[in-house]
Amino acid sequence: MKNIRCRAVAALAALALVAFVGCSSGTAASQASTASASSASSASAASATAAAGSQSAAASSVGTAGEASELQPGVYTVRFETDSTMFHVNEADEGKARLTVANDGMRVYFRLESKKIVNVYPGTAEQARADESGVVQPITDTVTYSDGTQKEVYAFEVPVPALDQEFDVAILGEKGTWYDHMVSVSHPIQDENR
Repeated sequence: MKNIRCRAVAALAALALVAFVGCSSGTAASQASTASASSASSASAASATAAAGSQSAAASSVGTAGEASELQPGVYTVRFETDSTMFHVNEADEGKARLTVANDGMRVYFRLESKKIVNVYPGTAEQARADESGVVQPITDTVTYSDGTQKEVYAFEVPVPALDQEFDVAILGEKGTWYDHMVSVSHPIQDENR
């Protein structure tokens, strides 16, 4: 009787072990299959996104002569993004700026939080130090916040080499030091009122 019980317990333990190993390897296989399908799906989506992005960038990029290839001349509201929390569009503008497209290229006008950034340069800090003639002077603008308060801030207008691609903009702070930053301009929506 003891022998039968031992065999029954051993058989149940073996069966449980087989079931456990089978389930976990099935789970691993299932996870691997899911990961493989997910990777293939992600790769396919990435390819489609890259292709769409390439078409979008090609459709809206600036040629070597500084001409916008697809955007019609006019004024657009765009998303203006920077690589820094210290250098960004005024919160009242909610990440937006104004893009002007003309036959000679594109320029973006953006308002900052204050007057602490005194100049910008369309390029690197090193280039700005070497080319004072290309330094962009501030434009004083008034921002109206959602609570009705107003504040004078500096705004700047710089050339945009291409939409949906980062480009260099150097900034000069009140202390006289140039800093390198990357910005991008994207998602143009034509302003019908201008």
